[in-house]
Formats: sequence, C-alpha cells, structure tokens
Amino acid sequence: MSYYNNPGKYPEYSPGSSRRRPGIFFIVVLALVSALVGGLISAAIVIPNVYGNQVATNQVVLGQGTTTPPVNVTNPTGFPIAEVSKAVGPAVVGVGNFQQKGRLFGNSGMAEVGSGSGFIIDAKNGYIATNNHVIEGAKKIVVSLADGRNVDATLVGADTRTDLAVIKISEVNNLTGAQFGDSEKLQVGEPVVAIGNPGGQEFARSVTAGVVSAKNRVLEIQGESSFNLIQTDAAINPGNSGGPLVNYQGQVIGINSAKNAEPGYEGMGFAIPITDALPFIQQMIEKGYASHPGLNVSIDERYTEEWAAQQGWPAGAYVAQVATGGPADKAGIKAGDVVTKVNEATIKNALNLTRQLFRFKPGDKITVTYYRNGATQDVSVTLAELKQ
Repeated sequence: MSYYNNPGKYPEYSPGSSRRRPGIFFIVVLALVSALVGGLISAAIVIPNVYGNQVATNQVVLGQGTTTPPVNVTNPTGFPIAEVSKAVGPAVVGVGNFQQKGRLFGNSGMAEVGSGSGFIIDAKNGYIATNNHVIEGAKKIVVSLADGRNVDATLVGADTRTDLAVIKISEVNNLTGAQFGDSEKLQVGEPVVAIGNPGGQEFARSVTAGVVSAKNRVLEIQGESSFNLIQTDAAINPGNSGGPLVNYQGQVIGINSAKNAEPGYEGMGFAIPITDALPFIQQMIEKGYASHPGLNVSIDERYTEEWAAQQGWPAGAYVAQVATGGPADKAGIKAGDVVTKVNEATIKNALNLTRQLFRFKPGDKITVTYYRNGATQDVSVTLAELKQ
C-alpha cells in the first residue's frame, strides 16, 4: 500500500485502504505511514484559513472563451473515441508540482516532485481544474498545454476536504476550454473516455476508454470520501489525477482522482462527479477557498469500530477537542463524547462524520446524537463555516 504527499499531515486517510490517488508523488511505505497515523484528525473541524484573506471582486462565469466542439459520434468517417479525443484533447493539460529540494548543481534547487493532469474550465481567464493532491505542497506549478507551451501557473484555491484545486495561467492566447456535462444523468454502462498524463509529459494526453461501471461509490480517502464517486473501468494510472472523464458527447462528467491498487483488482478507477465538484470550484475562484459546514471539533482516528466494541461503546467519531465558543461547545458537546448520529444518519467514523456534514450548509441547524457515560443525548447544533 502506498500513499502520496505527507501521509501524516492529513491522517483522515484510511490506514486500511488499498486505494490510492494516481498522482506521481513520493511513495511512503506502510511501516512509516503506520508510525505517523494515530494523531488527531480533522473531520469538519477548525483548520487554518489558508485562503481566507482573498475575497471575490466579481463573479466568474465558468466556460467563457473558446470551448471544445460538440462530438458527432455517428460520424461514419471516424471512430467515436477518436472523435472525442480530438475534440477534448486541446482542453487537457499536464500539471507539474515543483518543490524546493536543496541546491542542485548550483541552481535554486527547485525540482519536479510529481505531476498530474488538469483541464481548462475557463479559456478566457485561464482557469484550470485539477486535484488538490496534484499540487499539494508546490512552490511552483508548471502547466503543459496541448500546443507544446509550458507556462507557470498560480494557485487560486485548494481544498483538502474535496481534493479539488483551481490554478490559473496568464497566457490565455489560443486556449480551449472543456464543456461540462451533467453527471447526474450518467447511466451505468454508458461509455466514457479518460484523458490525462499518466507518467508525466512522456505520455501526455493519453486516452483510455471504458464504461461507467457503477455510481455512488464511497472511498474512505480524505477528499474522495466527500462525494458519491463514479466508478469506471477506463484505465486510471499515476498522473491521470485531475484529468477529465468524458462522455461520448465530448463533455466532462468527472474528475479522475483515485484507483483501487489492491493486488488482483483491475479496472477500478474513480472520478469525482463534475456536477458535485463545480460549486466548490466556483467558490475557490470567487473567494479563494471552498466553504464547508463544521462542528469545530477535533476527532481522534484511533477510535475505531473494533476498539469501541471491545470497550462496550458504540461506533462513531470520538471527540478529542472542542473549540471554545464553537457550535459543538455551545451545544454542550465535550471532549470524550462519541458522535453517533447526525440527524438520522448513523456515524461510524471520522470520514463518515465529514461526509454527513457536507450534506448541509454553514448556518444550517442539525441534530447531533452523542454518547457519554453509557447514555446518548440529542442536541441541536448550528453549523459554522469552515474556510480552507
């Protein structure tokens, strides 16, 4: 099992998961991960507001500028996948993550530590969507365009809770943006195409094809656990992260983000539905951060369902810390409590708590059920806004 990018920093990663995100980053062996995991995790908690000082000056409408043409899959002179690839390819980009690695041969020591994919969502303004884990920790981001240009990009917003990020390039001449489809209308068995840079620039804009294998899949990985994912058998490889999953009309219906790397399994890739992702992408463009609802508590991942059963306690999310004056504090929730329900939804672990809270908006009132000293209690909580 391998993890990418500082596995101890966000211990919401499920330590038992064999699924991984296909970005080319440092691989840390299981022994090191196990040693790092076990601290406090953040499941809809207080996290520093990295981008909170950026405010929107005006609303940006995605899809401005030149976009990819509609695809005629009945064209008798071509093949459907070839037509889709030809139409969407110009909107797909490579994303290089450069970090400081010490002085190398007398230069500044900036080196590419990983790469992934992305796609242009606004050709007029140069906005590009990708995964957070593709650009995480980057000191410099370089975008490779379909026409061969390599240009520097700036980070607009990044969100660990949804594994989404938006970057921007200033060279907007001759850019082509992607068209968006409606992932709500996807059908199991529908043909799809994945386009991206598996292995980096050497295999830029590789095309793989398959079908929608299933909908509403849930992975216990931070970011991806926030969505009902699209499962596909189109090959998703390291470097495909952040690239588009496209239907036969040439419309982006998903963002390729993860794969099942368990030995013996093939053809199990996962994509974030575009319809679910766009509101967060829009927020990052307008505000510089994605807004989420939260309880303002810290959750200890060491509290597992198995451990709880041994103690005779219920499964849930163990509250390790409560922010003074936050929603949970005002509702009477204390450190040592175990959150077992949000409204009528049963909570089994930290990621499950985050997932359920994401069904609401900041300011919404919910009922939280918690366990304390052998008894459960219901309290009303008004969710706070978390900025990241």
